[in-house]
Amino acid sequence: MVISAIATAEGRGGVAIVRMSGGGALEIARKMFSRKGEFVPNVLYPGQIDAGAFKDYGMCVYFRAPRSFTGEDTVEFHCHGGVEIARGILRRTLELGARLAERGEFTKRAFWNGKLSLSAAEGMADMINAQSEAEVRAGYLLYGEKLTAEGKELQAKIKQALAGVEADVDFPEEDLTVDTRKEIEGTMSEVEASLSALCAQYTAGKKLKSGVRVALAGMPNAGKSTLFNALLGYDRAIVSSHAGTTRDTVEGTVEIDGVRFILTDTAGLREGADEIECEGIRRAEQAIASADVILWLKEGDRPAFPAGVPVVTVGAKSDLTRREGCDVLVSAVTGEGLDALRELLYQRGYGRENEGAFLLEERHYRAAQRALEAVRATLAAVRSALPAELYAEDLRAAYLALGELTGETASESVIDEIFEKFCVGK
Repeated sequence: MVISAIATAEGRGGVAIVRMSGGGALEIARKMFSRKGEFVPNVLYPGQIDAGAFKDYGMCVYFRAPRSFTGEDTVEFHCHGGVEIARGILRRTLELGARLAERGEFTKRAFWNGKLSLSAAEGMADMINAQSEAEVRAGYLLYGEKLTAEGKELQAKIKQALAGVEADVDFPEEDLTVDTRKEIEGTMSEVEASLSALCAQYTAGKKLKSGVRVALAGMPNAGKSTLFNALLGYDRAIVSSHAGTTRDTVEGTVEIDGVRFILTDTAGLREGADEIECEGIRRAEQAIASADVILWLKEGDRPAFPAGVPVVTVGAKSDLTRREGCDVLVSAVTGEGLDALRELLYQRGYGRENEGAFLLEERHYRAAQRALEAVRATLAAVRSALPAELYAEDLRAAYLALGELTGETASESVIDEIFEKFCVGK
């Protein structure tokens, strides 16, 4: 069945694209486009596009199966970017027998036709929906099949171990030799190390997806709101010399080296505040508890912050006073130390960017965790010299869990959910 949709964002623009995919797409194109000769694949032809009610002068290109994005015959009309022009051409394709594409159906057909893996499709969705450069780069790593390649490599090692184990189960009289057990143990130890490293990257992956949460904390009038505005580059929070001006949390977003940081300006922490300020302090404590990194503007004694959360100690108002024992001295007025502070935020809040496989999706993490648990169960059984049939199922479980990363063993509901992230026309 031929599907059709507008592949570009709706609105006025230089060019709009109407895309068709499926057997019969070229036949519909022949009825609508002025070219009379053969369509050579991958060539843009200029001519008239007949939408029935009107005509437009544009271009048409044909991609022959299987050398197309979807793996099927695909045709694109490149028309002028008016809203009604694209809609009219789309309507004409539907009148001539095409069906309106569902969300993500072009990419879904590419997946079903083996043109890309499930994780690559997710990477494409992440790139489209990215809110920072780092999200685009991480999505591209998925789209470039980095995670799929690593998953398949680990599956190959598990399959190798499983072959020896299944042979022992099928022919119990030929018990596994000590050398074979050691070989399986060595292989699975390598798989365990790789999966452990992969799972450890999920924290960084989550920060890429949702942003690094930064809480600015300190006593009243420590300069939090002034520093907050300076980091954002515009006035977002109210600044006053009167202590306790900030009564609620205020958020703003800034990119540092392509990574999105969500800054939260909080109420000053102090005893003896009034009822309204106490509520602001309670909300400040909530923001601090959920932060990935804390900016502590040093003034007075440092409070007890959540264990394990990186803290950057800032000596604010460095143009007025120079504080000792700080990670960085900053003046929002002169700009001193702001670049150094951004660098510290990046290092402690996010860290070095990985150019290998990333676990960006919770689905990936759960699958990798299940595989890791099954591999560890296998290793424990092998090291205890238990019969092979007791851990053969663990090996199969690890293999199937890794298959969920690529889509090889993903359920239909998971696949549908993933492609719902796409717009119509992609």
